[in-house]
Amino acid sequence: MSDPKFYCRAEDLAIGYGKTPLMEHIGLGVGKGSILTLIGPNGAGKSTLLKTLAAQLAPQGGAVLLDGKNLADYSGPERARKMALMVPHTRRTELTTCFEMASAGRYPYTGRLGVLSAEDKRQVHAALALVGAEALAGRDFNRISDGQRQRVLLARAICQQPELILLDEPTSFLDIKGKAELLAILKSLARDKKMAVILSLHELELAQKVSDKVVCVSAAGVSDVLTPEEAFARENICKIYALTDEQYAFLYGEEKAPEEKRPLFEHYVRSGQKLLRCGYTTGTCAALGAAGAGPPAAPPPRAGGCRGGASAADRPRTGNGGSAHAQGHCGGGGSPLVPQNGYRCGMCHPQGRRRRCGRDHRPAGHRRCRPPSRAGRRGAHPRR
Repeated sequence: MSDPKFYCRAEDLAIGYGKTPLMEHIGLGVGKGSILTLIGPNGAGKSTLLKTLAAQLAPQGGAVLLDGKNLADYSGPERARKMALMVPHTRRTELTTCFEMASAGRYPYTGRLGVLSAEDKRQVHAALALVGAEALAGRDFNRISDGQRQRVLLARAICQQPELILLDEPTSFLDIKGKAELLAILKSLARDKKMAVILSLHELELAQKVSDKVVCVSAAGVSDVLTPEEAFARENICKIYALTDEQYAFLYGEEKAPEEKRPLFEHYVRSGQKLLRCGYTTGTCAALGAAGAGPPAAPPPRAGGCRGGASAADRPRTGNGGSAHAQGHCGGGGSPLVPQNGYRCGMCHPQGRRRRCGRDHRPAGHRRCRPPSRAGRRGAHPRR
């Protein structure tokens, strides 16, 4: 995981509380302009991993590298200008406006007294406007909804102007529109400002839409960096969340089985005990075969048979009447066509030699057609 394309990476990282590591041998990374999402069940260690990557917890083994430098070697202000962490707010603040809460993100750029310059105030207002919380600037932070607090906390993280932002369940408490807007902001930060983003999400549908790469955190450990296709495959989701097939189907529906490919229409016609190749083109023959499910319809006499295209009797029909030509196909359904007058013809397939398809092509007044018993071996039409 020492690839220089990763702005933040973990190498053989061990995380946890106390002396016993919760997870070991973790390797992951994220580059600028991309979004890495952590998914997994509650209590698996996603928040612990994020806090370790943000230097809120000391690693129990391995190292976290930020821009090629060990995270432990950065000073506090230097690290704050490089990365920002957004976690759900639980502490109660007294007499603090939303503007003051967001302006805390500018402290790495102010002096020791924390006095905001005009540029600092401009950055705070721009961050609040970006997350759609500009109207909340003068309101008490304790008297707004949890969803509105999430927006203000995101504005505080943006005020730091970091190159890496880490977010722990940022869509918590947000309504549907708020979730869509927040994830759109994160995508904009990654694409437009080339910011590296690491976040944890429980909404798998949203994670699938926003993620460039995914890491699965479960009781079995921390996975490698996966593509969204690999991470959100049914087998993987059932494994990391311990879902049964019934539970997965209840949540995400049954997967549709791939449609079976229908066999191609056989381009042959039956003549007695023989199968003879059809003279139609593939598309025409298939269309005629699809229309051949109905009972045979007696065609009007026509000289020339199949040559030159389908006759009016051969074209697909609606209702119970199918294609006369298709009724003689072995792949078109129905039985071979036997003309009502008992005569067969050898002129339907004149290419090479005269062949029989079972159709009656005898023109009116024709007298030299032989009965079926003798026409099965010799041509019924006079020689020319």
